[in-house]
Amino acid sequence: MKLPSSLSLIALALAACSTAQASTALPALGANPGATSVSGLSAGAFMAVQYQVAYSASVAGAGIVAGGPYYCAAGLLYTSVASCMGIQPSLPLFPGWMVMAAQNFAVYGNIDPLANLKKKRIYVFSGTKDTVVYQPAVNATVAFFKGVGVPAENLRYVKTMPSGHALLTPAAANSCAVNETPYVSKCTVKELSYDQPGEMLAHIYGKLNPPAKVRSGQLLTFNQREFADASTNMASDAFAYVPASCGNGTAHCKVHVAFHGCLQSEKYVQDDFYGKSSYNDWADSNNIIMLYPQVNDSQPLNPNGCWDWIGYTGPSYAFKLGPQMKAIHSMIERLTAAPPAAVASAH
Repeated sequence: MKLPSSLSLIALALAACSTAQASTALPALGANPGATSVSGLSAGAFMAVQYQVAYSASVAGAGIVAGGPYYCAAGLLYTSVASCMGIQPSLPLFPGWMVMAAQNFAVYGNIDPLANLKKKRIYVFSGTKDTVVYQPAVNATVAFFKGVGVPAENLRYVKTMPSGHALLTPAAANSCAVNETPYVSKCTVKELSYDQPGEMLAHIYGKLNPPAKVRSGQLLTFNQREFADASTNMASDAFAYVPASCGNGTAHCKVHVAFHGCLQSEKYVQDDFYGKSSYNDWADSNNIIMLYPQVNDSQPLNPNGCWDWIGYTGPSYAFKLGPQMKAIHSMIERLTAAPPAAVASAH
């Protein structure tokens, strides 16, 4: 029997879920495994920090919007949250402690060697009107990355914009200083909308093509249970955006993982984060596959649907083998794997 081409297999998969309504398997698309990057807001930013540090050998860079330093909570659940979010000035953070913890974890192989971070590109943002994660916490994130060797030219810190707690994107309905759901806002700089996804991606990858005015790709809803069982607090389904140029498994596209914040999964804000922000516009014109994993709420430890940066999934939460971390890594491995037809033809 003649095997279908790689293009046919991927086209069928994309057509089957073009409206992002029917859950299917995440396809293998042959993306470049060395060009993966991550970003996130709030708890998603903490998660992006964790993933960048733990998997530094395979992650090119990170965008951190209102997130604290690696291993800030030290697995102590909620006892460190106020300090890690900068809420209690009387309990300042000591980034040097987090650096020492990361060094120790690397020695034992729980995370990749920290020397990898010297070549990574890190974007960090904190709005002056943010009343959820205050600037002292984000300052500590910058200090942490400096402490593990990220050079000044690779580290960009934006901290003077009068924005609230939000991802900043041109089409957002919330005004700049708002600290409310869906935590996606619009800010202007010199009468131009600040496009944070574009700023992050450009810092990580270099000069980009302009964002697409009309998207050519497909938004997929895929079965997340293949990678994460219910004990991880991850939702049954997640989302991916695949540009038309990446659908045939031959374009050697990049993968960018965007981690939503608390109360910001599809359950809470529908597609405001993964569909209506500008991530997919930039991805569409720059050969970037967007991955939007999802976490939902559970009682009593995760009532707001946050990524685990405090240890509610267990003591390994910030390591490569942490339940959520391992699941994300498996999703990336799927997207960077050769399509089935390409593997078959090679034999």
